[in-house]
Amino acid sequence: MLQKASYKDIGAFAWHVWRAQKQYFPLLLLGMGTAAFIDTLFPVVTGKLIGAINATPPGSEGWGKSLMYIFALFVGLEIAYHTIRNGTIFLWNRFSIRALHKILTENFAKVQKFSTDWHANAFAGGTVRKITRGMWSFDVFEDNIFMFLYPTTIVLISTIALMFSRWAIMGWVTLICVSIYVGFSIWAVMTINAPKFRKSADADTKVGAALADAVTGNAAVKAFGAETAEERRFGEVAERWYGFAINAWQTSNGMDLIRRYLATGTLCMMVGTAVHLWSQGRATAADVVYVLTAYIVMSAYLRHIGEQVSNLQKAMAEMEDIVSYWKHEDDIVDDKDAKKLVAQKGIIEFDQVKFGYANKGKLIFDNLSVTIREGEKVALVGHSGSGKSTFVKLLQRLYDVNGGEIRIDGQDVAAVTQESLRQSMALVPQEPILFHRSISANIAYGRPEANMDEIIAAAKKAYAHEFIVSLPKGYDTLVGERGIKLSGGERQRIAIARAILADAPILILDEATSSLDSLSEHYIQKALAGLMENRTAITIAHRLATIKAVDRILVFEGGKIVEQGTHDALIAKPASFYKKLYDMQALDLVGENPVILAAE
Repeated sequence: MLQKASYKDIGAFAWHVWRAQKQYFPLLLLGMGTAAFIDTLFPVVTGKLIGAINATPPGSEGWGKSLMYIFALFVGLEIAYHTIRNGTIFLWNRFSIRALHKILTENFAKVQKFSTDWHANAFAGGTVRKITRGMWSFDVFEDNIFMFLYPTTIVLISTIALMFSRWAIMGWVTLICVSIYVGFSIWAVMTINAPKFRKSADADTKVGAALADAVTGNAAVKAFGAETAEERRFGEVAERWYGFAINAWQTSNGMDLIRRYLATGTLCMMVGTAVHLWSQGRATAADVVYVLTAYIVMSAYLRHIGEQVSNLQKAMAEMEDIVSYWKHEDDIVDDKDAKKLVAQKGIIEFDQVKFGYANKGKLIFDNLSVTIREGEKVALVGHSGSGKSTFVKLLQRLYDVNGGEIRIDGQDVAAVTQESLRQSMALVPQEPILFHRSISANIAYGRPEANMDEIIAAAKKAYAHEFIVSLPKGYDTLVGERGIKLSGGERQRIAIARAILADAPILILDEATSSLDSLSEHYIQKALAGLMENRTAITIAHRLATIKAVDRILVFEGGKIVEQGTHDALIAKPASFYKKLYDMQALDLVGENPVILAAE
């Protein structure tokens, strides 16, 4: 379960992303700060220009020189402002893109390593949307801080300081008005807008998850003619998002209107005070122009401060998921001293293993001990929930045991790297997972460095070469998402070719022929026979007729190995649990309870 991210967590995450480029901080802060300060000087120069015009009668001697000097200063400031600001943005773009690249790659790597349980409980579409949305939200977050809020702060401080340096009362009026405006903007965003945008972001994630769920299951939708039902279901999710989104946006617009009223009040107070000072002879007409121009410059920054704070808050709400990913420490982690597994023989030992799923509340295995010898072909048999799949998952270290030890060639699987552990095993599942890549890339997935000759040789051993070369693009054919462009038998043969090429010492088969037609099963049984040679092989058996030739059958019931032996030895015992299971399938008694049958 991911923890919600606090503002402190978001700050820590931002520093984590930025610190790799912290050498750029001085240049970025100096450049943008200087550009913002130059912006506050324009009203000063404008006031001096008006003052010079008032003080110099038209046509008088030397009038043009003084005015041109001030005008040249104005143009110089304009050039300096744009040069420094755009030069800083040039550097900022490089800094920002590197930060986004870091977020994208790190979050992908992090999510890849999350446990099987985590992925089973997460929508793939929702996860993708959270990562990409979080990345772009971070872009908004850092842009608002550096490109908007930071220069706004510089302009406000500089303007108020200049006001105080000329008239104390003008400085106080400006400070009070600005404080009220900024204070209200932050309060409104944090207490009113933020909760609404957070709900909108959560609803947006559910929209992405619902879209992915329906699109990936499109074959089932079409098979049941359920397009209208899916549209209705998605419409409900979208309608919920619409409600939260429109509420958040309209509330934000209402708060913005109040801010604009406050900005008008600031204008009235500042210019009104300046006119009052002029009426008392404490300010000139040029000073009034300076105050008005200073307000115009300052209001350009103030006008958007509420929007900037709002965007900042919205970005932080949408960043919460990727910050939570960053914070999340998975249950299955490599030991700090973990070494690579060196597996050559493929000897597997379960030594007094205890294990129970966290959400089940009871142990599945309690002191389970069994040894699988080098090169032995073993089948795991038992009804659903007896522990067959759990046995394999623990061997792959998809879960950590609660007690005891699992060893491969004498090495504790908890003491080696997960990557090297799983690379020592080749898995051929009942429903093979292929990537939307070329056939050659899918075959070479376990050995990306393999050359084309090795890929073709593996395909031939898996009886896949003939159908591959018959395709228009041969080995370069894209298989579609999850291999949808290929038949079930073709996908299975690609998976077997992948296992052959991986050449791992341990082979795991999840009844790779249980859902295939007779011809496909014939080819795949031949391919599997060759694949199992000189390897330790574990088969999760669903159809008992396919495992007659294995060296040993382990019969699971209630998390215990209740029987073990060859097919002939077990079938010869009239009261054996295995014989009851076998007879049940042979007589097609699939509706019966195997436990009851075994007890008869």
